Amino acid sequence: VQLQASGGGLVQAGDSLRLSCAASGRTLSRSTTGWFRQAPGKEREFVAALRPGDAKIYSDSVKGRFTISRDNALNTVYLEMNSLKPDDTAAYYCATGQGVILSNVRNNRAYSYWGQGTQVTVSS
Repeated sequence: VQLQASGGGLVQAGDSLRLSCAASGRTLSRSTTGWFRQAPGKEREFVAALRPGDAKIYSDSVKGRFTISRDNALNTVYLEMNSLKPDDTAAYYCATGQGVILSNVRNNRAYSYWGQGTQVTVSS
């Protein structure tokens, strides 16, 4: 299983970005796919997850600003990020796992496969 994350960049506060996570070797619609982020000197934190059946879970810090979605034909999960803030600056990682129970979607150890990070930098 390989995950390829892309779409990061340098933007100004208030701007938008869309991250992509393209998968091979695993059908994302049958798995839970999550986005996590890690800023320098901080722990990796949960951002959003999309479960089989399309249930979406968000962290409180991004709820209402970020949207997770999936294109089944492309086997790709997206993270649409709007109203970006400097606090959103981090390396963003996508991950996928099967059989992730709802109470575990925020736990990075519940995910078996990880993509490389894509850097998002938001200037004030």
